[in-house]
Amino acid sequence: MTDQFEWTGQVGNAWAEEWQRTDRSFTPVTERLLEVARAHAFTRVMDIGCGAGELSVALAADTPSARVTGVDVSTDLLGVARVRASKLGNLRFALGDAAAWTAGEGERPDLLVSRHGVMFFDDPVAAFAHIAGQAMPGANLVFSCFRERGENGWVRELASALPPGDGPKPDPHAPGPFAFGDRERVEGILSEAGWQEIGFEPIDYSMVVGKGEDAVDEALSYFLRIGPAARAIASLDGSQRGEALARLRGVLEAHHRGDAVSLPAACWIVTARSPR
Repeated sequence: MTDQFEWTGQVGNAWAEEWQRTDRSFTPVTERLLEVARAHAFTRVMDIGCGAGELSVALAADTPSARVTGVDVSTDLLGVARVRASKLGNLRFALGDAAAWTAGEGERPDLLVSRHGVMFFDDPVAAFAHIAGQAMPGANLVFSCFRERGENGWVRELASALPPGDGPKPDPHAPGPFAFGDRERVEGILSEAGWQEIGFEPIDYSMVVGKGEDAVDEALSYFLRIGPAARAIASLDGSQRGEALARLRGVLEAHHRGDAVSLPAACWIVTARSPR
């Protein structure tokens, strides 16, 4: 499972190189996140775990009068984000952990956003309490996160292509992509950290992982670079690797419609407000 520290190394580099395909896979989530965020008036924005900067760039471009700050632990991803934001004078990026980020003079945000960037905190209660302390009173929080593994068909589909694991099942609450899948747990974390008016909107969407004339090949190359299948297949050799690749191709072919390969995904759009 990817943890926060890996984003500073090879994993962060791979995500930086694959930012365009990753942004595409999250398109329905991004559109809804931005719709919810834009429903609030804001003057200063913090993008938590901003990655390659899609949310930050969109909000800064939409609202030139607002100041937007994207925070991430990956130098590689921030390098991409800065290139994408090169013409936006109201947007800056900061290297660091949002759990320890300190707002500068005039930077306390009244809107905090994140696309799947909040599930990696070692101590999520402390992290969200700290973030609330850096925000303006009554600031709005809008973020997305995967729902539980069992609700995400793409996880099941990819797992079917891999040899069964012999080790213990992963801790569902450990920092990682599915750490915020349990609605009650997330509500408890935010409440304990001082956030109020907590809401959850379930989003079911098609995750496009390959597109074009060679959609299956593109999807296969993507999953060999990004996500749980990439790590698992990289650890195999010989006939095991060949068999896993063949099964993965079969899974992707089964989800090939028209010019796209899409897998079923499920997430939450979570909203909350900082104490007034």
